[in-house]
Amino acid sequence: MAGGVGSRFWPMSREHKPKQFLDVLGTGKTLIQMTYDRLRRLVPDDQIYVVTNQKYAKLVQEQIGLSPARILTEPMRKNTAPAIAYASHKIAALNPDANLIVAPSDHLILKEDAFVEIVNTALQKSEEGNNLVTLGLKPSRPDTGYGYIQFESNKDIIVGEVRKVKQFAEKPNRELAEIFLKSGDYYWNSGIFIWKAKTILESLQKFKPVLNTLFTSKENAYNTPAEQDFINNAFMECEDISIDFAVLENAKNVYVVLADLGWSDLGTWGSLYTHLKKDVEGNAVIGSDVHLFESANNIVNLPDGKIALLQGLDGYIVVESNGVLMIVRKEDEQKIKNYVTQIQKKNPGVS
Repeated sequence: MAGGVGSRFWPMSREHKPKQFLDVLGTGKTLIQMTYDRLRRLVPDDQIYVVTNQKYAKLVQEQIGLSPARILTEPMRKNTAPAIAYASHKIAALNPDANLIVAPSDHLILKEDAFVEIVNTALQKSEEGNNLVTLGLKPSRPDTGYGYIQFESNKDIIVGEVRKVKQFAEKPNRELAEIFLKSGDYYWNSGIFIWKAKTILESLQKFKPVLNTLFTSKENAYNTPAEQDFINNAFMECEDISIDFAVLENAKNVYVVLADLGWSDLGTWGSLYTHLKKDVEGNAVIGSDVHLFESANNIVNLPDGKIALLQGLDGYIVVESNGVLMIVRKEDEQKIKNYVTQIQKKNPGVS
């Protein structure tokens, strides 16, 4: 899934080039390239598909060399349920018995060997009784930016085990996140799912029959020249809803594999900060000519060659990209999306 705009990562992640197509870690690879390489350890190259917005199809092809037949394009953003419905129907038309790994294109996973092992465990569980399986990530802090999964816990928790899901919890406030962390039976919701194509399609039909019917082609349009027009019409009519709300929060056959993968969704500047090298004062700096004085615990990302003098800052995000400068307290990073919306109302040309 590579159609999002990453608005909380503004101003680097912009409408014309979202964060999945950026080298935000300075590794020489973009996030979608890292995701593609990781999945190639599990899946043959010719069985990897990308669902993205129509405007990003060329970027996908340029960055990972995927053939146009395996780049599925959405005419508009309608969240994850329609994207998954589209891909699942298309792949099921090719192979009704297909197993699917559904993964966001912009996540960081440091422990890739563990990832391969955990996904194989999830694939086995998805085969047993046609289960819906997700990966739960061991939380390291009471983060308010992630959703949580509560699972059945009647013994010691062991990474790699499969547990039945009790409930999904949306992004909590700080107090509730601390309770989740102390309880021990809540893991972060990774947004990575494993299931059989027929299982997720049966679930969509059960819980969201109108949406599923829109993507059910009675004329066998999938994998033909008629596919794009059919999909464009389906997206025009379908509701905007996540797969969590559409299916997972309603289904009873949902399981979670407990994992510790060195994971981050890199959804915010704060999450990136935890993965960057820092100086003795806790400053993480990307930029060749940034000079910090009497400053600590900041994340600074400026273009190479941009000379900057920063003094007296503690706990700030300082970013310049494409002629836009942003300075925000790290503790207020969840407000960035709202701030950008306000800017766009006053300046419609800003993306």
